[in-house]
Amino acid sequence: MCIKNKIIVLAVLMLLCISGWSQNTDITGQVIDRNGNPVTGALVSVVNNPLIKAATDKEGMFEISASANDELQIQTSDNGAKIISLTTNEPITIRMDFASEAVDLGFGIQQTVAESTSAISRSTKEQVNKRSSFSISNSLFGNALGLTSLQNSGSVWDNDPSFYIRGLQTLSNNGILVLVDGLERDIKYIVPEEVESVSVLRDAAAVALYGYKGVNGVLSITTTRGKYMSKEINVSYDHAFNWQARLPKFADSYTYANALNEALSNDGKSARYSQNELNAFKSGQYPDLYPNVDWVDEVFRENGSSNTYNVNFRGGGMKVRYYTMFNLQGNKGFIKDSEVNSGYSTQMKFSKANIRTNLDIDLTSTTVAQVNLMGVLNEYKRPGLGSDNLMDKLYTTPAAAFPIKTSDGIWGGNETWGENMNPVALTQARGYSKGHTRSLYADMKLTQKLDFITEGLSSSVRLGYDNIAAYWEGHTKTYAYASDAVSLWNDNGEPVETTRYSAGTESGLEFEDKLDWQDRHTNFIATIDYQTELGQNKLHSSLIYSYDHRVRNSQNNTFYRQNIAAYTHYVHNNRYVADLTLMASGSNKLAPGSKWAFSPTVSAAWILSNEDFMKNVAFIDFLKLRASWGIINTDNIPSENYWAQSFDGGGGYSLGGNYDWYDGTMEGRLASTNSTSEKAIKYNLGLDAAFLKGFVFTADVYYERRKDIWVSAGGANSAVLGISSPYTNAGIVDSRGIETGLNYNKQWDDFKLALGGKFTLAKNEIKEMLEQPLPHDYLRRTGNSVSQVFGLQATGFFIDQADINNSPAQQFSEVKPGDIKYKDQNDDGIINEYDFVTMGHNTYVPEVYYSFDIAAEWKGWGISASFQGVENYNVILGTTSVNIPLINNSNISNEYYNNRWTPETASTAKYPRLTTESNDNNFEMNSVWLADASFLKLRNCEFYYNLSASMLSKLKMKSAKIYVRGVDLFSLDKIDLSDPESVGAAYPMTRSVNIGFAIGF
Repeated sequence: MCIKNKIIVLAVLMLLCISGWSQNTDITGQVIDRNGNPVTGALVSVVNNPLIKAATDKEGMFEISASANDELQIQTSDNGAKIISLTTNEPITIRMDFASEAVDLGFGIQQTVAESTSAISRSTKEQVNKRSSFSISNSLFGNALGLTSLQNSGSVWDNDPSFYIRGLQTLSNNGILVLVDGLERDIKYIVPEEVESVSVLRDAAAVALYGYKGVNGVLSITTTRGKYMSKEINVSYDHAFNWQARLPKFADSYTYANALNEALSNDGKSARYSQNELNAFKSGQYPDLYPNVDWVDEVFRENGSSNTYNVNFRGGGMKVRYYTMFNLQGNKGFIKDSEVNSGYSTQMKFSKANIRTNLDIDLTSTTVAQVNLMGVLNEYKRPGLGSDNLMDKLYTTPAAAFPIKTSDGIWGGNETWGENMNPVALTQARGYSKGHTRSLYADMKLTQKLDFITEGLSSSVRLGYDNIAAYWEGHTKTYAYASDAVSLWNDNGEPVETTRYSAGTESGLEFEDKLDWQDRHTNFIATIDYQTELGQNKLHSSLIYSYDHRVRNSQNNTFYRQNIAAYTHYVHNNRYVADLTLMASGSNKLAPGSKWAFSPTVSAAWILSNEDFMKNVAFIDFLKLRASWGIINTDNIPSENYWAQSFDGGGGYSLGGNYDWYDGTMEGRLASTNSTSEKAIKYNLGLDAAFLKGFVFTADVYYERRKDIWVSAGGANSAVLGISSPYTNAGIVDSRGIETGLNYNKQWDDFKLALGGKFTLAKNEIKEMLEQPLPHDYLRRTGNSVSQVFGLQATGFFIDQADINNSPAQQFSEVKPGDIKYKDQNDDGIINEYDFVTMGHNTYVPEVYYSFDIAAEWKGWGISASFQGVENYNVILGTTSVNIPLINNSNISNEYYNNRWTPETASTAKYPRLTTESNDNNFEMNSVWLADASFLKLRNCEFYYNLSASMLSKLKMKSAKIYVRGVDLFSLDKIDLSDPESVGAAYPMTRSVNIGFAIGF
């Protein structure tokens, strides 16, 4: 080709290029969330040329080079996504609505609400960080649809809640899988400040990728990550004024002494306390001899306190995004007079430091690395030893037992109550113990696009390693104790002679330490993904391999699991969506030959709001129907090595003469043969909707059949077998329920309003458990719910001996007037084990769980409140000295004493007569001790002020908030003695008022 022709060709090519460039222009716009707030750090890219991209600034504004025919994809820092078509070069506003919010299936599979076929609910960091909790686990009461979270009492470092999804679904393990950033981790170490979102995965389509461990549902915590082209520094501080609610109220010494004498009289025994002694208790004249000690008041002070300091850095550029957080927590408990010892404190204390770094690094335009690191150091401190059971001693030791100290300064104690029964001495004279936990959570993921093989192909590898170790150290000592007893009174009722009892020895602090426990956890995940679009069809397929290796100290605590999954997601015309998951799972917990199981899942969705016939329905913003079906296997087992014959110790024998005695061996439970794995067949129908530019509604109905549950075959075998029957896969449980949530968010100029409610109903029925034959159908647990309470139906209390003689014979123990009278269910004239019937519900998980929220803000001033309640739930009261008084020298509560049976209170009494003897009749499970545990709690309320934009500008801040917050301020319930979520000899629930601030730069 001649030079002239070359020049002409080059010129034409340049003109074509210039023509192509001239079609692009700078498109400007703003990205806002569905409440109208600007979205910062979102990535905006051109769909057909992802290398053209921009990021939103602090006002949500962006500028990108694109043409009027292009499509823009918006991806927010919380993985929300939306694609819009450009039709003009004019500035645009892009609202990240409900349909564009993120749905995280795990293993790198990110979807939007619009295209998800799964039952997955999601709560944001703003919704869960309202309780000033030390852990995200205690921030989830009522704010995650489908999650039943029940509060537990305990020391501040050991009060983890109980989690359930869709209630009780099996006769075996009902625990759920808890994830942090896609890996199984303990969320007690995760603080609310580092959380971006909380997701609850409920149906088969949602949990299919998690193999054996996801069968009961998944709680997934996603931590905060960096943003594109932004820089943020956030500082917050929270101080709490804490107090204990519903402390137990026990009888004073005079009341206790009268109660004990009454109990002994009822037992036909002589009184323990004479009239002189009763007078001494009543007058209080001789506190060393006849004390009146309010042990609860002497051990606990009125208030405790806690502090939380947090600073985080978030931002990044187009190549690197980062999030780094430092969090420090401290708590001082309620022990009174904890500083009386020189050189150390016996206060209950807790401190924790969290450090987190999350990095996203674009190594090249096709290679992305993700690094997550978290370190946790915590320390707790308590008086004496945990085995001292301080709370149990507070519930057991009566006010009349002994003084705190004798007149000559020795700790009080006597022979009746024995060693380490003085609650005050346990907090001041037993030294202290400490626990340390050191945790490292680390994982790294590398994702590589493989477009050079075929466009849309990519692969990833992820490796995670967690190591948690808990160390314990004791700095304890013993103490001497004594008490004086009157041996002689004069005629005026005054003590003239005493004798002393003394025991125990005084020692200095003795040190010991040990490794308490350790948990090492390794995860490996490899994926191959393929995404493509052909016209109106979108396809996303994944091959996933995951390996989970966990080692805990002690025996039989090493677990291996593997999963191999094939997942396909298909969308046609933005209207019809279908998902298919094929999962093979293996576990070393299961018997040889049955370690692997196959779990298929299919699901579909129909986006009605994209149909032409819905275009003119103006009030519908988004509408989608969902359905799913799947079989999910699990590796629940009845016991270790259940597939092998077990052997137990038998009788011994001797060969005679000088031969040693030899222990015998006998057969134990028979081996389980031809076993399989427990499996759930899950069905789900769901609806997601947004309407009237402010309402969001979601609803699901589900049915599950859990089968092949491990149960004992003893009910199906004759006792002639003469040996323990094996376990077999024969149990069946059906579950069904509904889950629904409705939220409303709207803003009018300076006024914002947010309303919300959630409701779940979870019911179940045992269909088969190989129950042994019983003479009456009402005795059978089959046909009832899992953990249904069975008990004797009380009809009142025996009035006198004639009433006893004329009533059916109660065979549990001898009965007397004032004992509980039961209904003869089968009219055989006898009250025995054949008169137990169903009553109430269960004592583990409420069938109904609900919550509602309200929030309003005007010109920066705001108020919010969250309520959470349960129904169809029971607790058993008769487990401590509060309800089983005086037996074995235990205490008695005012509640019991004031409502006990006496001949004068026979028509109004709530509780049976007083006795010092073990009384099987009164303390068989019965309706007297079964209480309705339904409640409605104000979980948190807050009054706050957000500084105005003009003030922030002057202070060079991005945000600033100050607040006063109340946590668990009241509970409406039917339990008089304690909080319905904490019944028994446990630390009382705490309530708090918090003040704090949060500043952003």
